[in-house]
Amino acid sequence: MSVRAVVWDVDDTLFDYTSADRAGMRGHLAAEGLLAAYEGVEQALGRWREITDRQWARFAAGEVSFEDQRRDRVRVFVGRDLTDAEADAWFQRYIGHYEAAWAIFPDVLPVLDALADSHRHAVLSNSSLHVQDRKLRVLGLHDRFEAILCAAELGVSKPEAAAFRAACDALGLPAHEVAYVGDHPEIDGRGAAEAGLLSVWIDRGGAYATLEPPRGPHRIASLAELPAILGADTRFGAPSTFR
Repeated sequence: MSVRAVVWDVDDTLFDYTSADRAGMRGHLAAEGLLAAYEGVEQALGRWREITDRQWARFAAGEVSFEDQRRDRVRVFVGRDLTDAEADAWFQRYIGHYEAAWAIFPDVLPVLDALADSHRHAVLSNSSLHVQDRKLRVLGLHDRFEAILCAAELGVSKPEAAAFRAACDALGLPAHEVAYVGDHPEIDGRGAAEAGLLSVWIDRGGAYATLEPPRGPHRIASLAELPAILGADTRFGAPSTFR
């Protein structure tokens, strides 16, 4: 049976999170006068990303709330035992710089346009609905999706099969009629494949070029390759660059 819907990850799939995070944190650290504690801006940005990944994993595992993982990122990074209000204020100052750098990838609108008539669309993110709903509105993508599901509200995170099943349930479709597109080889690629969806892992820029691909997902370098994988009746698309 053919694929009737596409469920999308957001950060680093539709939205260039990494570039926005780096640009935002660079501006924030300069404004806060925190760069002097590091040998250079790249060291500071690397430290922020390391802390972010570690605290995000705790949230995904259900150990802390979405809000607390943000506060703990700040506390660990600045090395001080801030109150919740102090940590929230610090993070909001960073958000101002981060949002100024928001952008979608250039291949996003062409593929959404190409698949608009042939497939239904939804979002499944390991973030919160408050964050991703607003982000998709600012980026002009919100109305493209029938449903927007996030881990903070679902109570379950990718790569758990229950998260992917919730997205399928929201569309009223069985897993084998749904494709999932995400940027992380394990959380998105393997998770969706093991949940029974057609899994498409986008490895932009060959970020995981040295990684042995997980079994199951199709690996693409650009969303231009997606319609061909879905068998969509469009003139848009490109042959896969991965073999």
